[in-house]
Amino acid sequence: MHFYPGRLWLDTDGNPIQAHGGGILYDKATETYYWYGENKDGPTYQAHKNGAARVDIIGVSCYSSKDLWAWTNEGIVLSGDESNVTHDLYKSNVLERPKVIYNDKTSKYVMWMHIDDTNYTKASVGVAVSDSATGPFTYLYSMRPHGFDSRDMTIFKDDDGKAYLIYSSEENSELHVGLLTDNYLDLTREMKRVLVKKHREAPAVFKYEGTYYMITSGCSGWAPIRRWPMRPCRSWPVGDTGESLRGREQDLQAHDVLLSEYFRAAASWLAGLIHIHGGSMESFGVEGFEGMPDPSLSSGAATMYY
Repeated sequence: MHFYPGRLWLDTDGNPIQAHGGGILYDKATETYYWYGENKDGPTYQAHKNGAARVDIIGVSCYSSKDLWAWTNEGIVLSGDESNVTHDLYKSNVLERPKVIYNDKTSKYVMWMHIDDTNYTKASVGVAVSDSATGPFTYLYSMRPHGFDSRDMTIFKDDDGKAYLIYSSEENSELHVGLLTDNYLDLTREMKRVLVKKHREAPAVFKYEGTYYMITSGCSGWAPIRRWPMRPCRSWPVGDTGESLRGREQDLQAHDVLLSEYFRAAASWLAGLIHIHGGSMESFGVEGFEGMPDPSLSSGAATMYY
């Protein structure tokens, strides 16, 4: 079974994988990878004259795999709401970037996601929980983290079991890093501002050989992006130090995929670094990156060796 960049990636039933804006969790108990993402298998329309094209909330899909290539559809694990117009998951609202982490203390699977209204004015995060990696997840509530607006976001679980919410805030002018409570269902008061006035979004965080890395995108919507700041840091939350990776004028729309536990990566649609437990590193297909730590990580299609 093969994956070709630029072509439809099919599941084991031969259907296109519907897991947009998602992330992958490695579950130690079952030695299985779980890919969660937005199901967009519906009609695309424009909500209003000046609005972006959209698909109604269908729900969060889950796919399972033993090898990261062959993905089995486990169904929708968190469904949208078609009748209750006051519900966060009502079909005309916005559910984006679902991320799932496992809580070792409570034995629960916890999902965080971006929740918004049709006009993107709610700017909140939502929380759901399940006893099983394959759901169903119970939606709990939404909030503005620490009282601030939140749009692009991700979740990072550290080796010590502490977990963090990283989100674009202050009208996307900076990123906030917030420590989650021990059960991962809420935020503590601890919060740090990073990349202040840098206007970064689409954060992706991973840890490699004791160093934390955060890759972000510029706030240019769907327009091409030439640079991601890549911020190595020995302590967490990260500081405003690091290097930028430059690409040619291509459609470098950053969209993170955070793969946890033994498969750790931060990737965009077209570029990224991958480290596989017991394997090697390669690059996704971007030409002409400057400043890569390894010159062999230059251009070419995505390749995995394991």
